[in-house]
Amino acid sequence: MLIQLCIRDFAIVEQLELELAGGMTAVTGETGAGKSILVDAIGLLLGDRADSGVIRHGAGRADLSAVFDLSQLPAASAWLNEHDLAGEGDCHLRRVIAGSGRSRNYINGVPQPTQALRELGELLVDIHGQHEHQSLLRREAQRQLLDDYAGNQSFVAELTERYRNWSQLRQDLRALRQASGERDARLDILRYHLRELVALDLAEGEVAELEREQRRLANASQLLETGQRLLGWLTEGDGDAMADRLGQSLRELDTLSRLDPRLAPVSELLNAALIQVQEAGGELRGYVSDLDLDPDNLARIEQRLAAALQLARKHRTAPEELPALRARFETELDRLEHSETRLDELQQAVTAARAVYQEQADRLSERRTAAARELGERVSGALAELGMPGGRFHIALERQDQPAPGGLETVEFQVSANPGQPLRPLAKVASGGELSRISLAIQVITARAARIPTLIFDEVDSGIGGGVAEVVGRQLRALGGNRQVLCVTHLPQVAAQAHQHFKVDKQTDGASTHTQVLPLDASARVTEIARMLGGLELTASTLAHAREMVENGTSSR
Repeated sequence: MLIQLCIRDFAIVEQLELELAGGMTAVTGETGAGKSILVDAIGLLLGDRADSGVIRHGAGRADLSAVFDLSQLPAASAWLNEHDLAGEGDCHLRRVIAGSGRSRNYINGVPQPTQALRELGELLVDIHGQHEHQSLLRREAQRQLLDDYAGNQSFVAELTERYRNWSQLRQDLRALRQASGERDARLDILRYHLRELVALDLAEGEVAELEREQRRLANASQLLETGQRLLGWLTEGDGDAMADRLGQSLRELDTLSRLDPRLAPVSELLNAALIQVQEAGGELRGYVSDLDLDPDNLARIEQRLAAALQLARKHRTAPEELPALRARFETELDRLEHSETRLDELQQAVTAARAVYQEQADRLSERRTAAARELGERVSGALAELGMPGGRFHIALERQDQPAPGGLETVEFQVSANPGQPLRPLAKVASGGELSRISLAIQVITARAARIPTLIFDEVDSGIGGGVAEVVGRQLRALGGNRQVLCVTHLPQVAAQAHQHFKVDKQTDGASTHTQVLPLDASARVTEIARMLGGLELTASTLAHAREMVENGTSSR
């Protein structure tokens, strides 16, 4: 339940803080005062699209926040826990909209993307707008509403997944059948290519090794000549080798070290250097003795590299990729050679997936049929109370031959506005007033079936009046018996039924305009109802009528 709403620098509201309670709350005010600002603010907190146009003129940003009591919202609590956003008790939402149009969003103080607000918002509040009847004219919206009323969300999601699986298998089957038509030609090509690749039999990483060996053998003479010369310098010269000179230096230094011990560290360093030179000479001697000058081996290596390069050019790939290419060709060859078996398996999988889809679709059809009958009867009963006696509301389900993600039937809302008239699609209902009443009846009844405890009705009573308006007010008040209902209305008959009443008041000093929302006590409420009844001039009879309406409304269940 929404328990607090704070607005700062939004539209024409400078600063506003409202404490909200359960039951039915009416929001009224003069035309153009900004009654729907509250609904717009809540919509933004629930993830609606924002832009810089919502910022109050002269301000740098708009700041909106709301607090929700989650004691009746286990689904919202579970969502917060799942996303590691659970707070202590209430849920705090905040949205800050900057002059650039970008917004920063927070759930329990943690920055979140707008999509997260939208997901959580669907669990917190259900908003019914004054133009919602326009969406009701769309067949897809009608199906969605019926499924929401029947609680079919999980059934539809599962059916959509089964449809997706069946469609993918059918696509795979078509692709395999098409490939089978070119199977023989492709098999010949693959076998030819594989004969060449198998004959070369290039191992993974072999190209790099061959290139290293080719460089070594091609430069073997230089390596041998230079190696022998270095070996002479290090250890095998005639008395002039580095090792000999280091040895002589070390012997002389040992003699001097006996005269001055401070030369001992120098002696240690020379000894280490001599050991390193002797080890380097040993390593170099072994390398020179093992050096291969075999020109035949070099020719074989260069021939193999040339073969690999030629085959790589043919397949437009790098030589080192040839082993992977061979593996791909072998896999494709195996698949094509066993394609008949795969075709049979895939055909069986398609048939099985279609049967699974059919089973789920039939279950969904049964639920839709039952819900359509029940909803049709309840809306028909509500139409009589809303000034359409004899009016009938019917939900037609037309079975389709071809599977679809949403099921095997289309949904169409049909109405007969007057006795004796045939049922016609809702989109062809004659008058806007009738459409408004039908829409309101559907919204009120489907709202009773919803699990969300906070419902907002934004001037859904547009186009009705008189006794029908009083019926609407009673229905909304009854709905507020176990829900929180926030109703923006211009009808005194509706406002008089509310448990709480707020008035939106717009003030201007000629230079700027401000809107404030005031909670009304009993006396102020009578005055506001009288204004809605009789305009700006309040007479004693208008006030008496308003007082009677409020007393009757608050005494009703």
